[in-house]
Amino acid sequence: MPLTPEEPQIHESAQGPRATPAAGRTAPTPRPVPGPRSAASPRPGHPGPATARPAPPAQRAHTPSGQPQAPRSEKPSVPQIQLIPAPADGALDAADEAVDLLLDSGRAPGDVLVLTTGEQHPWAAHELTFGEDAYWAQHAAGDDVFYADAAAAGRASARPVVVVAVNGGADDAAARALPAAMQKAAALLIVCGDPKRINTVLGAGI
Repeated sequence: MPLTPEEPQIHESAQGPRATPAAGRTAPTPRPVPGPRSAASPRPGHPGPATARPAPPAQRAHTPSGQPQAPRSEKPSVPQIQLIPAPADGALDAADEAVDLLLDSGRAPGDVLVLTTGEQHPWAAHELTFGEDAYWAQHAAGDDVFYADAAAAGRASARPVVVVAVNGGADDAAARALPAAMQKAAALLIVCGDPKRINTVLGAGI
């Protein structure tokens, strides 16, 4: 019998130094506190109770992760396509008008690339007289609208808007120019030319 009172005294003496700075407050007071805190969900320290957060699993069920990722990856890969009907001898003028409208709407000149399937644009023909290095240096600067032959589209870098003037050339040249222009256009592709010829070259309507 004398041993039984000594065991709780030794046990209390081990917790004695922890209780002394509390100025008479007993140790069991912090233990019941986490019980009511578990019911309070806004505290991040107690995320254990699942009853406090029913909303997030409901939102995840409505928006599965696999479905929204697929359409997001498809949208940026295909630019918008606009067709401006024009005869072959008027496709270049239609392209110039399209460029003017783009600049008037707020597009930066460096955002526009113009490709021609037939004769070179007068600007490109003039700038090439100073040499190809100086000509392509202006393209690299990206400060102004750049005009190039569709055959050299692979050398040009991508721009937000690409305008293609189907102003002549063989059908093979146009067939290569339009897919190349679509790869270079990040947001918008404008094709100026005969719709019948363009549809025949692509094999589908634009």
